[in-house]
Amino acid sequence: MFYGKVQGIRSLLSYEGNTAKERLADFRAVVDDYLIECEAEGIEPEIAYKGSFNVRFKNKENHRRAAIYALTHQQSLNSFVEEAVEEKLAKYEADK
Repeated sequence: MFYGKVQGIRSLLSYEGNTAKERLADFRAVVDDYLIECEAEGIEPEIAYKGSFNVRFKNKENHRRAAIYALTHQQSLNSFVEEAVEEKLAKYEADK
């Protein structure tokens, strides 16, 4: 038996199956049921990874340095963090 859980949302959507085909069918059924339930209750389905999150620096000095870097490079702190994440992920993917 294989078990899975939809990640990135608060609602618990889990699915299972003895084969990949069964697991995929159960996944689709669980998501369909979730969407039907949301519609019946008049609520918007949750969306995983909306593209927005808060960043908390453990080291306040890093926060200050990042803000100064962003200002001196005519960018927002948000765009600086996004650029840094993109660079880190590109390096990670290149190193695989």
